[in-house]
Amino acid sequence: LLIYFSVYLSLYLYPYLQAELGLNEHHQNEVINYMRFARFKRGLCLKTVDSCFQDLKDSRLVEETFTVDEVIDMLDGLRTVVHSEVESELINTTYTNVLLLRQLFTQAEKWYLKLQTDVSELENRELLEQVAEFEKSEFTSSNKKPSADLIKPKLAPLNEGGSELLNKTVACLQEENEKLKTRLKTVETQATAALDEKSKLEKSLRDLQMIQGDQKTNANQDITELENKVAALKCQFEKTLNDSTANQKFLEENLVTTKHDLLKVQDQLSTAEKELEKKFQQTAAYRNMKEILTKKNEQIKDLRKRLSK
Repeated sequence: LLIYFSVYLSLYLYPYLQAELGLNEHHQNEVINYMRFARFKRGLCLKTVDSCFQDLKDSRLVEETFTVDEVIDMLDGLRTVVHSEVESELINTTYTNVLLLRQLFTQAEKWYLKLQTDVSELENRELLEQVAEFEKSEFTSSNKKPSADLIKPKLAPLNEGGSELLNKTVACLQEENEKLKTRLKTVETQATAALDEKSKLEKSLRDLQMIQGDQKTNANQDITELENKVAALKCQFEKTLNDSTANQKFLEENLVTTKHDLLKVQDQLSTAEKELEKKFQQTAAYRNMKEILTKKNEQIKDLRKRLSK
């Protein structure tokens, strides 16, 4: 059962639809290698048990008649020896299987995989019989020749192999990187527009607060609306920055170069923000606001003269 346990474990961990055990050719060869090792160990164990009986025959069965006590004593001694040999072999087999699992799990952890086993399936009689048939077909055929992989079994190094999985992982990361780059560009555009709009609205808010007199009530309403817009834009801007930060962290975990690009873009955004703040005073919006204030002051003066008259 311990031998079949290891074979079935490989069957459970690598469900590829090939060959008799549902494994690909490489993994099936690894299973055959282990079964050959297990058969060799099993043969040694059986030879040891046979030698225990032979030793009893050679050392104790030298007379033609024995008493009941002598027979019982011989059987007890034989039972102790056989029990010790079988127990030692079973313990060694268990430790061997643990080492085999350790090799598999170590390779899996190298690629950040988490393997799982179902111990309850190890007593599935149908699958155990399937493994037994596989062993019979592999090791009882007189015409079957070992393949090159079976002649020199070797576990794949931890820093090599798995190229297919690595290629898939790299392709997946590259695709995700392209998506994140597109998303980053969108976020940068939104952030730039939000900063520009924020600067314009804050400037307009400061200019509107300078209007006095009869325009104060209307100005207060406009200010309230502008404050609400600024608050909404600030929330949107903060959300945009949070999204940008989250994307940056994700990119840092996958590709270091993307982090450098993000830092470079952030520096460009900061420079653009400063340049926009410097150039805003030269825009047409500033001049228009100044002209509106001048006209409003002239209207106020005119109204005061008319009220005096």
